[in-house]
Amino acid sequence: MTILIDTHCHLADPAFDGDRDAVLARARAAGVGHVVAVGESPERAEQVRTLARRHASVSATAGLHPHDARRWSPELAQRLEEALADPVVVAVGETGLDYHYDNSPRPEQRQAFDAQLELATRTGKPAVIHAREADDDVSAILRSHPRAVAILHSFSSGRTLFHTAVTLGHYVSWSGMVTFRNWNLDDLVREVPEDRLLVETDAPYLAPVPYRGTRNEPAFVRAIAERVAEVVGWDVEECIARTGANARRVFGARVAIDDQRPTTNA
Repeated sequence: MTILIDTHCHLADPAFDGDRDAVLARARAAGVGHVVAVGESPERAEQVRTLARRHASVSATAGLHPHDARRWSPELAQRLEEALADPVVVAVGETGLDYHYDNSPRPEQRQAFDAQLELATRTGKPAVIHAREADDDVSAILRSHPRAVAILHSFSSGRTLFHTAVTLGHYVSWSGMVTFRNWNLDDLVREVPEDRLLVETDAPYLAPVPYRGTRNEPAFVRAIAERVAEVVGWDVEECIARTGANARRVFGARVAIDDQRPTTNA
């Protein structure tokens, strides 16, 4: 089964409030069979769970972004664990560390990240990782959870973190940044093991060329797959087939669902 899959999209973002149905319809028209919608807070997780229950071609995640790590508490952890029991939820996250903005204190970021990797291990679901200017600490925390499966989303970090993740058997996902003129990590795109490579939009952010300057959306993931295929030396259909198979392996059978039914208002 060959399905083009957007493995990371913020469908609950207010940027989509006016036309979420049309966004999903355009994705299907562009050949995108499935979208993993990120719930980066308990509130967003509930929104994308509702969306995924209504659209078989959407799956959800549930986690706490490092920007909001100061919110971490036993009660919030329990809410996330309950969300992860929902079959439409296929991953923990987006979690990780962000030392660029430091919107939450670094110790609290590390605590929340560590706890969510433990949650991923316990539930048997992968963790979606955000890493910005925190490579050493992300590497160390990943090494401390050898049974967790991680996806380094929208990768643009350093080579040390990249090689740590690859050595540990984690997945690396590439976003529209691979199409930017200042992109300089093609060698790392080629180094990802073929069974650990994913593509994503990170919509509504990081629209790829030729859509720069517009709101990103899942339909644009094909442009990313085309660029990754060019870098790796595959034809586009091979890239779609390989990244789709990888997404199904890491997220589970739900992301194999390509729902062609009419959508309802979301």
